[in-house]
Formats: sequence, C-alpha cells, structure tokens
Amino acid sequence: MRVVVDLTKCQGYAQCAFLAPEAFRMVGDEALMFDPAPSDDQRVKVLRAAAACPVQALQVDMADLPQPPPAATVVAAKGDRLRRDGRIVIVGASLAGLKAAEQLRAEGFTGTLTVIGDEPEEPYDRPPLSKQVQTGFVASADTTLPRRRDIDADWRLGVAATSVDLDHKRVVLADGQEVEFDRLLVATGVRARPWPVPEEAALDGVFTIRTRGDAAGLRERLLAHPRRVLVVGSGFTGSEMASVCVELGIPVTVAEAGPAPLVGALGGVMGRISAGIMREHGVDLRTHTKVNSLQGEDGKLRRAVLSDGTTIEVDVAVVALGGVRNVEWLESAGLAVGVWGLACDAGCRAFTAAGLVTDDVFVAGDVARQPQPMFGYQFLAMEHWGNAVTQAEVAAHNMISSETDRWPHLEMPAFWSLQFGHNIKSVGVPPIADQIAITQGSVESRQFVAAYGYKGRVVGAVSWNQGKWLDFYQQLIEQAAPFPLPYDMTNPPADRVPVPAEFPDRTYPGREATVVVTGHDPSERRATLVRPSRRR
Repeated sequence: MRVVVDLTKCQGYAQCAFLAPEAFRMVGDEALMFDPAPSDDQRVKVLRAAAACPVQALQVDMADLPQPPPAATVVAAKGDRLRRDGRIVIVGASLAGLKAAEQLRAEGFTGTLTVIGDEPEEPYDRPPLSKQVQTGFVASADTTLPRRRDIDADWRLGVAATSVDLDHKRVVLADGQEVEFDRLLVATGVRARPWPVPEEAALDGVFTIRTRGDAAGLRERLLAHPRRVLVVGSGFTGSEMASVCVELGIPVTVAEAGPAPLVGALGGVMGRISAGIMREHGVDLRTHTKVNSLQGEDGKLRRAVLSDGTTIEVDVAVVALGGVRNVEWLESAGLAVGVWGLACDAGCRAFTAAGLVTDDVFVAGDVARQPQPMFGYQFLAMEHWGNAVTQAEVAAHNMISSETDRWPHLEMPAFWSLQFGHNIKSVGVPPIADQIAITQGSVESRQFVAAYGYKGRVVGAVSWNQGKWLDFYQQLIEQAAPFPLPYDMTNPPADRVPVPAEFPDRTYPGREATVVVTGHDPSERRATLVRPSRRR
C-alpha cells in the first residue's frame, strides 16, 4: 500500500503513531515521520490510523479504502463538449499534476487525459527525499504517491515536453511526437539549482536533492561514512541535510553566504535561533561564507576552498542553492514566463507575454506565479506541498467550468520543516513582514510562536514545536487582524515587543525589460517575450 501525510494539516496528536507504530513515529514533541510504503501486514493498522487522524491528514491508495456506496455520477450538461469528450494535457507528472488529474475525473471529465513527465517514474512525494530517505527510514523507490481514484490517463513518462504551439494547440515532445489539446495544464515545477561550475559539479561526490535518483545516490554515499559533508546553503533543504548528518554521526560543515540560516524565509531573528541550534548540535556553521571552489582528484571530490580563507577536506558536497523553475520549454509560446515562473491569475489561467489571460493554458504548483489577494495582489510563487495540491484542484475545476462557476485560489500559504528534532511550521507570507514578535511560549524552551506584521497587519506566523496554534493565526491573517496583537495570548512570553524582522532586501525580476513591443496602431501593438540570450 502507499501512504502520504499532508504535514501542513498534521498537528502532532500522534494517534497514528499509537495505532501503527511501525509505519508512523514521532520525532521530538510533535514532528511526524512516516513510511510511504508500509508492508501488507500493516494494512489494517494503517487504515485504522488514517480513520483516527483528528485532522484527516493521512491519505492512502484508493485500493486500500473502503468502497463508498454508489453515488450519482456527475454528468456533463448537454452541449458541454469539453467536459464530455475534450482533450486535456497535463505537462508535469508531479504532485500537482496527479492531484489535477484526480480532480478532473472527480468532477466528471470523461474526455481524453494525457500526463507528460520527463522522469520515468509515476508521481512521487519529494519531501521525504531529504528526510526519511537520507536517515534510512524509507527507500527513495517507496515514495510513490497514493492514487485516490482511477484517472484513466495516457501516461507519457520519460519524455520531456520541449515546446507548445498555442495556435494549433499542441505540445511537442523530445521524441518528436505531438499531443493535441483543448486545455493545457503546466505543472512542471522546479529543478535543483546546480553548482555553477560544470567541471566541479561533475565531480563524484557532488549532489543536489530533487529527484529520486539524487536521493538514492546521496543515501548510498552517506552510508559509506564520509570524512565530512559540506552543505552549500542553509535554506530549508540545506538545514535539513545538516540535521540528517548530525543524526547519522557524520561531521558536517554548512557554508552560508548570508548572516544566518533560513534568513530568506524566516528573517534574521529566526535565523539566529536556527544558527544557535545548529551549533548546539555540533554543526560547523560558517556564515558570511561562500564556497570559492570544489576540488577533486581522479574525478572524486576531495576538498572545498571557502571564502573565509580556509580549505576543508570533504568527500560529499550537497548543493542546496534553491531551485530553477522549469519554464524554458515555454519561451517560444508567447506566455508570461520568467525566472520566477509562469504568471497566472487567481483562477490559475496563464497570462500571455502581453499580459492578457488565456483560457486554454492553466498552471499549478511550484512553477506558478500568482497574485495573492490577501497580500496586496503581489505575484507570489509558493514552493510548498499544500499549495501544489489546492492550486491543482482549483486549476482542474476551472479548466472544465464556465466562467460563472470558477473558483479563485485563495489558499493560505503553509509549509513545514523537520530539523534537529524540531518541527517548524509556517502560515502566511513571513518574508513580506517588517516586524516580528514572539507571542506565545519561549525561545529558550524551543517551544514558541512568532507573529509577523506588515504595516500594522498580521501577515504570517511561525511555530517551533507548537503547530497546534497555527490554525488560530491563520484566521488572524485571513481577517487582516492588527499587529501587534491587541489581546492576551495563552502562555505569553515575558517580552512581546515587536522588533525588526530583518529580511534581506527584496529583489524584483522586472528590473530588466523582458518583452519588446511592436506596432503603432493600438490594434497592431504586440508584446513579444525577449529570450535571455537576446537581452542587452
């Protein structure tokens, strides 16, 4: 059987760990680790655990679920050709792609459904690759996502989409085949940003973590007990990898160009707390430090030269420098693509390069860049598990619905991270904040909640081992509650005075022109995307 847990919903009640301890276990006070492929002899226990979850965060394969009683089938209205026998193509055999396909079938789409993916595997869960897989709790091959229903799709796996022709509504594949569509969903996500020097990136021992192959190769190397691991970057992936090395007893150095870990996501106040925890666990954390070069012998990584003037002997380097959105295949399609993804409206409809919305192309998941009404209509790209699920469901619904029946994607951004035994969870958009205040608990106990404010409004919250409180903070964000919070909280800290959040200066992708405009008459004016190689 296959299992996945929506850890944005999980609140650490541990019912699953009591009922099926071989498949679920608690780490620290409230963080959950789970086996995505429990053995068949655990089936009954896992199903009981799924039924007992207070927040219904556990999902299992449809084959393992009790069959529901017959229900009325959604039937396409007369004349609704698209819902009845249209052609929908999903590019991206990902979490978002799978969830969109399931939603389409759930809403009565009976037409042709094609799912295209550049990897040979069915959609799998990526978060365990830097957590459970590296600690040996599960194998990378066991992370296939459960199927919630039969989607009856034509799977084109192991072949990438190379371009899309919007005039003729067809996707061109790397093997030369073409797939026609009435509606197209872009769910191609992101790939790991590689080490920028190709010769050094090719050294045996240099890894990124994004795919199953990446995770399996890194796990094998960690099993060989390297002398030292170098982690380049201390965002969430880099911090989680440092935590894994500590758990495995492997010496680890983290090189971070900024002042502290997690500063870009959580700000300087939280970053200093994270830095303290890392050092408490024996991590050699080097802040304000870059890696100048990776050096090898006989094709194998042997050392790294750092900007602080030191050279360290390492056998493994994990490059955790963020992601690159997979939009290159769309550059000739005349869509609004750039380094921050494919822009779309709140209904997941893609924009053209001229800023017009198209009704034929939709986007969901990590590759989407969407205006967020709750945050001043800023265009935000959210690389989070829960966002991929809800955005895919909204996109799927809107693809086959009339304009009057379409949904806006108003999901509250949320994410989690497990590192050094601590469960870190977030709601809202902390990076837009200008102030932060500890509102519950204490930093010293590593059990606290921090609220983030922007111009007198609550815009985000982060918890350390106190995830059960975040539903309340989510409501505050949705209601545009005032900041600082004007009322008493349970277990308040001694000092609730807001301080600067200390986020890095924000960068904007529009500082350089991305289109050229042609024509003179209003009816002739056109905007054409400028490819990077053509920019001056």
